[in-house]
Amino acid sequence: MQRDVEGIRDCAADRARIRKAPENFLGAEEIAAVRSGRRDFLRGALLAAAAAVGGGRAAAAESASQGEDVILKPQPWSTSLGQPVAATPYGMPSKYENTLLRRQSPGLTQVAAASVSFMPLQGMFGIITPSGLHFERHHQGWQDIDPSRHRFMINGSSPEFIRKPKVYTMDDLMRFPSVSRMHFIECGANTGMEWGNVAVPTVQYTHGMLSCSEYTGVPLRTLLEDCGADFKKAKFVLAEGADGSSMTRTIPIELVLSGEVLVAYGQNGEMLRPENGYPLRLVVPGVQGVSWVKWLRRVKLGDMPWATKDEAVHYIDLMPDGQHRQYTSIQEAKSVITSPSGGQMLLDKGFYNVTGLAWSGRGKIKRVDVSFDGGVNWVEANLQGPVLSKCLTRFNAPWNWDGKPAILQSRAMDETGFVQPTYGQLREARGRRSIYHNNAIQSWKVVESGDVSNVQVL
Repeated sequence: MQRDVEGIRDCAADRARIRKAPENFLGAEEIAAVRSGRRDFLRGALLAAAAAVGGGRAAAAESASQGEDVILKPQPWSTSLGQPVAATPYGMPSKYENTLLRRQSPGLTQVAAASVSFMPLQGMFGIITPSGLHFERHHQGWQDIDPSRHRFMINGSSPEFIRKPKVYTMDDLMRFPSVSRMHFIECGANTGMEWGNVAVPTVQYTHGMLSCSEYTGVPLRTLLEDCGADFKKAKFVLAEGADGSSMTRTIPIELVLSGEVLVAYGQNGEMLRPENGYPLRLVVPGVQGVSWVKWLRRVKLGDMPWATKDEAVHYIDLMPDGQHRQYTSIQEAKSVITSPSGGQMLLDKGFYNVTGLAWSGRGKIKRVDVSFDGGVNWVEANLQGPVLSKCLTRFNAPWNWDGKPAILQSRAMDETGFVQPTYGQLREARGRRSIYHNNAIQSWKVVESGDVSNVQVL
């Protein structure tokens, strides 16, 4: 029995070696943190959000016998009836997970109907984002549209592009054979605040405009063929949304012909959520999220880009020579360590599993390297399956922390051979005045106290 208790102790220690960031599991009350002199069990190592932001560290000792009682004695939930199925007709997360939330940045301009929320990357497992935690970016607020009143139209700039223009109901679309695929979606402005050496505190704010879902729908090519599209004459597609901003984006016909672009109504096994475009959205794998037009109402074929307001004024890259780079839609290879990451704290020396996410808009992730010394030395991380094209890939790397300062980094390579750049390399090509398409290597600094913070390494 004593040997079993020691095993329980060690298991608890391994599971509580990292104090989570304020966005991750913190509630309104202080939760005790335990640090013992040997590799003993550490449990409940979280601080209240206010105390964590202010740098306070509440610590309250808890005896080993109390921890053992949790497993050695029957608990109330083991000796009573549970809730009936009817109590939760639509399943919800545990009440103990109610602080794992999408969050807005107080540093961004906020207006009533245009908003951004960041996905809590530091609290995610695997590669799929729960629909309720999917990041949001709206240009005129989100709408909950009656699907029976929604219509989707396909037409052309002239009759030569589309022989049979059509208007589809949702019922019409759902009669077509469907496909389901997993893909990441990333806002073109993700990590944008870091361009000017603005070190926001946590991975939720540095990289949280990123999510990954299984999407279900009809390939856009199938619908264009149904309308008699002439793919030899048509060079571009214009996608238009039904929201108040009438979001419109130009998409090269080559992406559509690949069969990857979907007119999607499903996400993660159910219908799209309203804030994610219900009842219909475009899925354009590998391309920045603004082109994944939500509340999709129309697709139009033509032979040249449309240069709409969100292509001529926004989502363009200001280059060092003062020119603007336009239609830079592909999200290049990128990665980030999600744990340990900014705002978290290592509670003791010893083994840690360094984990994170990698992705590329050009295909599969081929390799991820991890550095513990700011890029001087690198080790190859293990890629956790499945490794899919234009999808998030989870990586893991073992690390034994000796209690000394360290700088953690990850560097992704995709199947085209593209290697994620350093900040020095990226700024040499792009300058410092951009907002979009920042795929530089992210650095997390660990100090002797175990605190992890955001730093930039050139």
